[in-house]
Amino acid sequence: MDARTLVLCFACFLLVLSGFVFGYKFLKKRNYLLGVECLVIAFSASNALIFFLTNSGIAYEISHFLDAFSRGFGVPIISIIGLMAVTHGYKPSKSKDFLMFLVTFAATFVLILADFMVKPLPYFYVAMWSLFSIYLVYFASRLVGVGAYLQALGVIIAMLAGQAIASIYDFYKIPGDETNVVLNFYVLALSTWAFMLSQFYYGYGALERLKGSSEMLPAR
Repeated sequence: MDARTLVLCFACFLLVLSGFVFGYKFLKKRNYLLGVECLVIAFSASNALIFFLTNSGIAYEISHFLDAFSRGFGVPIISIIGLMAVTHGYKPSKSKDFLMFLVTFAATFVLILADFMVKPLPYFYVAMWSLFSIYLVYFASRLVGVGAYLQALGVIIAMLAGQAIASIYDFYKIPGDETNVVLNFYVLALSTWAFMLSQFYYGYGALERLKGSSEMLPAR
């Protein structure tokens, strides 16, 4: 195994670990939208790792589908609704959670299979991620408002890195991408997503603690 493949597999492993760890933690908080989405990302990265190690076509197709799901709907829609539990006090029922995943999985098949989506698909991904970035700026502002400056900084860094990855994905090729050991697109993307999931969790926790503290204050 050459150095580039080794680094690539390590970046995959980081995303697998981040997805499973924070997915489990969100499930313990009973936030099933964020928990399941983190697990979906982890499973996608697991199959990407299998593909890089074995060149398995099945693993590639699974990873490709789940990546399309997360880029188009999982992160931009489901994650926002999941984070709204601490920004807006909104927690949908389990049946609504299930329905959201069902509808967005079905929509993902349309994204990757419909002929009319071939040309607009890259622009759709960027547009959806841009909406998500706008929400993350708001999320960071809420963290600043409660004095969680470190968490807010982490969210902004994750937003900027994630927007950069989303913007260059289909439109720009990093010079020397085929040979760079570290500074190649997939290592940067996988590492960015792993960092992003951690910032979801720690930012969520900071606002959740504030909400819990305010609920414990005596009524006046």
